[in-house]
Amino acid sequence: MICVTETAMDIPVTALDEQALSYAEIKALCAGNPLIREKMNLDVDVARLKVLKADHQSKQYRLEDKLLKYFPSEIERNKGYIAGFQRDLKTVEAHPLPKEDFVGMEVKGRKFTDKEAAGEAILAVCKDYKGRDAAVPIGSYRGFAMELTYDSFRKDFEIILKGSMSHRATLGTDARGNITRLDNCLAAMPDRMQKVQDTLDNLYQQQAAAKEESGKPFPQEEELREKSARLAELDAALNMDERDVPVAGEDLSDVAEVAETKAAYGKPSVLAQLKEKMEQAAGEPHHNRPREAVAL
Repeated sequence: MICVTETAMDIPVTALDEQALSYAEIKALCAGNPLIREKMNLDVDVARLKVLKADHQSKQYRLEDKLLKYFPSEIERNKGYIAGFQRDLKTVEAHPLPKEDFVGMEVKGRKFTDKEAAGEAILAVCKDYKGRDAAVPIGSYRGFAMELTYDSFRKDFEIILKGSMSHRATLGTDARGNITRLDNCLAAMPDRMQKVQDTLDNLYQQQAAAKEESGKPFPQEEELREKSARLAELDAALNMDERDVPVAGEDLSDVAEVAETKAAYGKPSVLAQLKEKMEQAAGEPHHNRPREAVAL
């Protein structure tokens, strides 16, 4: 920081390049003024608080959007999943799996009562599959329509058991084992429904928390208001409006003229006061003026 003592005005005015005198230099020359120091600190504080307020408002907008759109749609979607699982569970209950006997299966219009034969029929359909990732209807099992599809990424065949929901089972190379995989897929339905129920409960909790946070005011609003008001007072006191601040290429004498005009109406500017002191110091005899060091 540049420090200039009040009595170090024996520096000629011409030593300060009027064409290059900038706003930052004026502030540095006047750094001994506590009001300017206070203003600089307030500039930082007010800017920081405005950023925090903008972030708070952004979060409020996101909460409102979630309350209006996201939560209602997600809650309804998951409630629909649960209703679908409940209907499919009733279908499973209506077509129970015998402990030892095979319940029967239809593949390509042919009914099979032997588990091994039904599994072989499914493998034969896989060999003839030309769906290129598209699901192809191949029959029915335990009250569910069966569709065959191929996962080109994993290079696996899958059977989709279609009810109100879709239940996927990955096929292997064992005929009887594939039937077991279909039964295990249906048996896992309660666990899948419970996961959806957990997701729904979590959505309700998030919705309640969002409602509680929505509409809350910015917690530092009073601090921002007070500091903004004080900053406005300092701006008025220091008379640092745009006309008093030199811009690139502007003659400082023009700025000084405006400052002098304002001073005539009882509003002296910092720049005018600075120039007046420098002119007074320059007019004093050299031997009568005390010399003090200028620290740079």
